[in-house]
Formats: sequence, C-alpha cells, structure tokens
Amino acid sequence: MRRVEWFVVNAADAAWRGGNGRSAICDFERGERFPQVGINITVMEPGQLVTLYHEEDAEEDFLVLAGSCLLLIDERQRALDAWDFVHCAPGTPHAVVAGTERCVLLQVGARPTTSLRYPVSDLARSHSVGVDEETASVYAAYGERRRGPIEYGGWLAG
Repeated sequence: MRRVEWFVVNAADAAWRGGNGRSAICDFERGERFPQVGINITVMEPGQLVTLYHEEDAEEDFLVLAGSCLLLIDERQRALDAWDFVHCAPGTPHAVVAGTERCVLLQVGARPTTSLRYPVSDLARSHSVGVDEETASVYAAYGERRRGPIEYGGWLAG
C-alpha cells in the first residue's frame, strides 16, 4: 500500500471540483485517492446532483454542517438539518438530495473494496437521483465533476 505523507490544507485553499450540474466538492485528497478513507466537503445548491442512489460494501457517514437536504435511505426519506449525522452501514442504499437552500455536507467513508451498485428505486427516480436499470457505473451517463479551480463563492468565510 502506498504511504501518503501527512499534510495540512485549509478547505478554502484546497482544489475544488464541480460542474456538469453537479455539486462542488473539496478535494482534500489533492487528486490522489487516500487508500483507506475518503473525506470531502460537498456544497450543494438547489437543483444540483450530488450523487445517485447507490450502495457499497463499505461504511459511509455524513454530517450536515449548514443548511438542509433530503436523505433517501433504504427506500425511505428523511429531511436533514444542520448537525444531523447519518451513518450508512455497508450495503445500505442511499443518496443525498439537494434541498431548497445551500447545504454544506461533510462526507467520510471507507473505500469500497469490491462492490458499488446503483439499484433501481422508484423513490430515488421520483427525486431524479435514480437509475432506470441497475448498474455498477454511472459516469458514462452523468459525467464526472470538472477538476480544477472553481469559484466557491465564499462558502467557507468565517
């Protein structure tokens, strides 16, 4: 396993990626995936796609830092507000849907080892975050977020 040296970076100085109608994500990993754990801050604006309804063989957690959004999880939905924490056990289908205001979300998860699946879900499709046919990859249809500097609009001003 490749060793990643330690570093410190402020989110305002880190690279961000976004575009293609997708939410903005802070790339703490500096373009190289950490081998065991992924971490990012996602800034969701109303109408932006965050992720599609999916499940994986690893744990994933979310903490709403500001604003509100909608959680779709295991064929149920729940409104989330600032400081709500969500834990997804391996194999739990889920998606976060942008709400009517900006939402800042901290995402932390173990790296999937073998399985990432986008199951068909009528609930997810009703929120435009579902697939019509089960698949293991959606990037061909939805595209990746654009890498490189994007204007983050002062979201992190304190």
